[in-house]
This record gives sequence, structure tokens and C-alpha cells, in this order.
Amino acid sequence: MSERERHVPVLLQQAIRFLNVRPGGVYVDATLGYAGHASAIARLVGAGGRLICFDRDPAAMAMAREKLKALGKELGPAMPEVVFHDVEFSHAAELIEPGSIDGLLADFGASSMHFDEAQRGFSFQAEGPLDMRMNPRGGLTAAQVVNHMGEKELADVIYEFGEERRSRRIARAIVRARPFTTTAELARVVAAAAPAMKGERIHPATRTFQALRIYVNAELEEIDALLKAAPGLLKPGGRLVVISFHSLEDRRAKDALREGAQQGVYEVLTRKPVTAEAEETDRNPRARSAKLRAAERKKAANSQKPIRNSQ
Repeated sequence: MSERERHVPVLLQQAIRFLNVRPGGVYVDATLGYAGHASAIARLVGAGGRLICFDRDPAAMAMAREKLKALGKELGPAMPEVVFHDVEFSHAAELIEPGSIDGLLADFGASSMHFDEAQRGFSFQAEGPLDMRMNPRGGLTAAQVVNHMGEKELADVIYEFGEERRSRRIARAIVRARPFTTTAELARVVAAAAPAMKGERIHPATRTFQALRIYVNAELEEIDALLKAAPGLLKPGGRLVVISFHSLEDRRAKDALREGAQQGVYEVLTRKPVTAEAEETDRNPRARSAKLRAAERKKAANSQKPIRNSQ
């Protein structure tokens, strides 16, 4: 399978439509990944525009740079200026001038390349080191968390970030079986402690692995910071488009847009989340859980109060 086939941007056409990309505009792709969304934006922005890209994963950033470099050769003078920031998107407020962008896109969560590469330690489908860091240059690994965190705190992490009802049973089994070094070791212990329930279609370790990944990468704190900053970065009439993959992400996006609308900051463009059509989910199973929400920054806000972090 080629890189192009492996890394398919989710809800691409819908995201571009809601961003309302205009020639010469300034747009942010807060989750660059393999530059699928960014490439489509760049084609529409064209000469005189700017594309600002964030990704904390150095491997993803390197691939995206090469892809956009090739796109630049193809488009020639019609290629917009591209600015790369290889840091967490929570730094957006520090690196982008207030009120300067026409649109901001964020595709939350881990990318397909994280799950596909066993050595990154995100998946239990293939054995790899228990890492799970999107930015491997620093921070705690999943192995450090499961091997050193106290049982109660570990249970709380699994419950809060994995929405796993059997978190205490799982945490107890993990503490008894540690130390762990690989994804397969951890998956076996979790599955033995909390086997799949009748009618359940996901692997018993799915929610525990999700919880550890979210905790290791501080994903919800990152989302909160970006959603809080977004209104101040957008021009009047600018668009915010976010794609979520589980309820913890989507709830934050929904609450931020709703509160922004109540304060007169946003006009919400998606009464219900936009989901993928059957044709897309057939081609890209990851799209099945994707939900897109969008809002437009109002030209004259009724209130200038900052939007609080979603809890």
C-alpha cells in the first residue's frame, strides 16, 4: 500500500466546503499530518495566500514538507506561502497574529500513520514498544505511565479518557502484572481482566489504549487551548472547522461552538455534526467515527468575553 493510499484525509470535501476557502486568504491547518487537507487548501488559496501548518510529530512533518514541496513544483507561481510550525497546536495563539486568519481546520486525535507503524506503540494490532507519544522528542511514554502510576490514578485515567466502566478492574490487573514493555503484553492483560462483553465489536483493550494515548499526549488540554484561542485568531467572517473521532473530542467542540454562539462570537454552521457518506467509509474505515462541526466568526460580536475551556 502506498503512502497516498494509507493516509487518506477524512471528510475532505466537507471540510473544504465549510472552510469556504478564498483565493489569497490565510488558513491554518492545525493538524497537518500527511498534508491531505493542507494540499487541497493550498490549491484553492493560490498565489498571494498563506497556509500555516502545525504538527508536533517530526515524522509527520517531514513527510508533509516533502508532499507540499512537490505540490509547489506542480503549482509553480500559484502555490501560496507555506509556514511550518513543528510544535503543538496549543501554541497557535503565540505564533499567529490576532484576527489575521480566514479559516482554521483541526482534525483531532491520532492519525492513521500512528496506528500503522508498530514502533510508535499506538496500536495493539501489532507488537511494538509502549510509547504512544505523538512527539517522541520528550514527555512520558505509555510504558512509564502503566509501570509507575498508582492504581487509583491509573483507574481514573482509564475511566475519564477511555470511558471504560471496568477501569478499576483493569488498573488492578495492570499493577499486578507490571512491568510492561510492549503493546501486546498490555493488551493481553487488559483483555484477560475485562473480556469483550456480549455484542461488543471492539477489542477489549481499545478504550484503555485510547485513554493512555490521550493522557500521554495531553490531547484534551491541547483541544481546549485551541478552541479557546480560535475566536481571537479569526478575522470577522473567518471559519472554524473541527473534525472529532470520539465523544470526548466532539463534546468539547460542540460546547465551544455553542458557548461562542451564545456570546455572539460565532454563528454555528452545523446544527448537527456532519458525518461521512457510505462511499467514503467504504474507502476509509477511519471515517466512520468522524464528526465535523463548523462555525463562522461574527463580524460584530455582541460580547468580547473569552470563551471558557470546555470541561
